[in-house]
Amino acid sequence: MSQKTRENPIYLKAYPLKEYQDIQRIKDDLEAGCIVIVRFTPLVKKSVEELAKSVDEIYKYSTTIGGDIARLGEDRIIITPPGVKIYRENSI
Repeated sequence: MSQKTRENPIYLKAYPLKEYQDIQRIKDDLEAGCIVIVRFTPLVKKSVEELAKSVDEIYKYSTTIGGDIARLGEDRIIITPPGVKIYRENSI
């Protein structure tokens, strides 16, 4: 079995969303080509309004740049950079 290597690997980052200002880090990571998994439980405990504002902005940003976004379970979302799409059962 051959092993292919990429010159520029795609990194997967995972971290909690603690406050609205954390979305800039998500934008920066997407711009760098990373896939990001965000756990939003810490922000839910702080402010549901701030969470809604944050997720809305992340959604708009990801679709604007040609990325993708989906929910992972109860308390996480995954956001991908352009060129990486999330498989959905009915998407094929």
